[in-house]
Amino acid sequence: MYTAASSVIFVCWFGYWCHTFSETGYVGDMSTASLTSLESALGQSNADGGISVDSLGGPKMCGDIDIRVTSDGTWHYLGSPILRKPLVKLFASVLRREENGEFWLVTPAEVCRINVDDAPFTAVEMMVEGVGKHQRLIFRTNLDETVAAGPDHMIRVQIDEQTAEPRPYLQIRDGLEALIVRAVFYELVEIGEERRRNGKSLLGVWSDGIFCEIGALENG
Repeated sequence: MYTAASSVIFVCWFGYWCHTFSETGYVGDMSTASLTSLESALGQSNADGGISVDSLGGPKMCGDIDIRVTSDGTWHYLGSPILRKPLVKLFASVLRREENGEFWLVTPAEVCRINVDDAPFTAVEMMVEGVGKHQRLIFRTNLDETVAAGPDHMIRVQIDEQTAEPRPYLQIRDGLEALIVRAVFYELVEIGEERRRNGKSLLGVWSDGIFCEIGALENG
């Protein structure tokens, strides 16, 4: 559970960070001390069992905040990229996605809505263990989180309506997905296996005992 002390520290530094960035226009100007305090507060919350908004009577809505995640997975504030990866990881750790598709940063005291162009993360690397049905595909995101595709982390591919190109995604957690970058998707295609379903030929990959379809074959 989030302790009262760590909650106060995080919320104070959350507000301080936003104020600092609005004054300087550049997140790199934030002091090492403030970044360390943010890391300490969230680190304490993780040690206590994670964020729990119920423990403090529920968070207060603070509306929209000018944070945007572009389709390449880069986080921006006031139109400028956030250059410090540890800070992006801190915000990503409190990111939630609602059923209506909206994205929120949820702290014990405040809930702020942000803009996400596509997916909040990208899958930038893939490692393959085993072969066939015993194969395991382990992905690394742009924030260095590792996830093995499988029953709890499915791969899905949707076709872009404008370009007709495939857009592959990996389920990360709690409705949050990573867009699988083109180079990694090509690796998936290379190790794909053909399977027929309802008279059509499909391409897919095995991971953790699950066959994930990644596309239809034109000659199917």
